[in-house]
Amino acid sequence: MPSLTVENYVKTIFQITADQDGKPATTGQIATALGVAPGTVTSMLKTLDAARLASHRRYEGVALTRAGRVLALRMIRRHRLIELFLLRTLDMSWDEVHDEAEHMEHAVSDLLIDRIDAFLGHPEVDPHGDPIPRPDAQSLGNDTAAAARSLAECATGESFRLSRVLDQSSAFLRYLTECGLTLGSTGTVERNPDGAGLMRIRLGDRGLSLAIEAAGKLAVVPGSPSP
Repeated sequence: MPSLTVENYVKTIFQITADQDGKPATTGQIATALGVAPGTVTSMLKTLDAARLASHRRYEGVALTRAGRVLALRMIRRHRLIELFLLRTLDMSWDEVHDEAEHMEHAVSDLLIDRIDAFLGHPEVDPHGDPIPRPDAQSLGNDTAAAARSLAECATGESFRLSRVLDQSSAFLRYLTECGLTLGSTGTVERNPDGAGLMRIRLGDRGLSLAIEAAGKLAVVPGSPSP
């Protein structure tokens, strides 16, 4: 069975390469994502290469093999289903579930994950809008995610629905909660830009000034404004 460290590495490599359209991950990117020294990453990549979970080429970076992708998707599926389970059943907030899921994803069985999936009604996305892979998935895939764009790109007068949060740090998620922005929130862009690096949006009967930088971390799809 893969160790906790191996599972974390393949999941991290998968997410990095997915974010850059399949381009291999660099040692520096992996080290930054995991908070470890580059030398530690180099040593672990040799282990992954020997286990045929990844292909590492000096000066080019590392990409997962088919076996590596299967393992990474298995861990991502576990993590995102656990997050949603904690939010729906234990009433944890979306800024609390990530750290708990990080610990639990390595301990639960595939049987329990399948039961959680069925209990939740086979959801397509986690609390932050990230797609949940199916058990036999070869990629993340998500038609809604493909159609989404940044809120910062929306023009004045456009209506939107928040479909995904790209910055999932606890501090940013708490900030969104304070703003009244949660997954599925709908609104209208009143002015973009609003001056001083801000844009103005309306959520129901409430107006809100949002930093363009923050809006760039929110993926939205067309939607009807709240009444």
